[in-house]
Amino acid sequence: MFKIDDILNAAKKRQKTIVFPEVSFSQRTFEAVKILQKKKIVKVLLVGDASALILRNKEFEKFDIVSPVTFPEREKLVKTLYEKRKEKGMTLQEAGELEKDPYYFATLLVECGFADGMVSGAEATTATSIRPALQIIKGKSKKEPVSSFFLLLGKNKFLNDRPLILSDCGVIENPDADMLCTIASQSVKSAKMFGIEPKVAFLSYSSKGSAKSEAVDKVRTAYEKFARKEKDVLCDGELQFDAAMAPKVAEHKAPESALKGEANVLIFPDIEAGNIAYKAMQYVGGLHALGPILQGLKKPVNDLSRGCTVDEIVAVAAITALQAQERGDN
Repeated sequence: MFKIDDILNAAKKRQKTIVFPEVSFSQRTFEAVKILQKKKIVKVLLVGDASALILRNKEFEKFDIVSPVTFPEREKLVKTLYEKRKEKGMTLQEAGELEKDPYYFATLLVECGFADGMVSGAEATTATSIRPALQIIKGKSKKEPVSSFFLLLGKNKFLNDRPLILSDCGVIENPDADMLCTIASQSVKSAKMFGIEPKVAFLSYSSKGSAKSEAVDKVRTAYEKFARKEKDVLCDGELQFDAAMAPKVAEHKAPESALKGEANVLIFPDIEAGNIAYKAMQYVGGLHALGPILQGLKKPVNDLSRGCTVDEIVAVAAITALQAQERGDN
């Protein structure tokens, strides 16, 4: 059985520096970074006023803390932000003010090489958490969108305890067929990072032509494009959730499917379907949901659900370290 401990142990070997912009106002994040530092899973960097934090709690003395106002290389960060946004009308003065925002500051630390990755979102919406990354770090390619996935894992009889990758449940609202194809390719790479052999299902409310609509056509087209592009990856579509996930149902609804009802990478037609599905699987199915983990960025910045637990923050930090290693090896 694939376990969270596998991710933590893998991250521990890499010793990447992960920055946390929310520790000043997030007790869950503080509890998580204590675990991360004590177990030496990642090197922890905190954003905040060190004097104020230590005055509030002496445990902060054990951590490296940086402030956007007193950071020694602040001028470099401000200039970087200005250069990234001047075409959008940002002035140098405006960049200096925005650099003080903890989310922008932490993202700039990653962009400028002072940290290997960033984790936030326990206390903010996805938009607040990832907007700076989209503006500053940006995607690997203009042709490749930045998308996201959730890693779901835990004890579950229906799944026989196998982990799942769900994409995209957090960033791209209504992807077209080409974007779905790209999201699937990104998700395959993410699955392999965890040692998961990908079996990709493009999900719909239709299985192999049982319904006809533009929405179904979009999913089928995405599958066909992906199958031509990723010839070595086991895949199928369009499939309903049960035809993709339940072998007995697959025998009736999609008897010729190569997946045989054992998909582990699920590509959703839009963010609405994906977001509802992952939360249902998390709370009704009793699975751990880690993410949304961003795909397609030049450097790793990851979001959290505002309903996340301390253990989930720890796990996402470890995943961020693994992503930083993957980029370092390329």
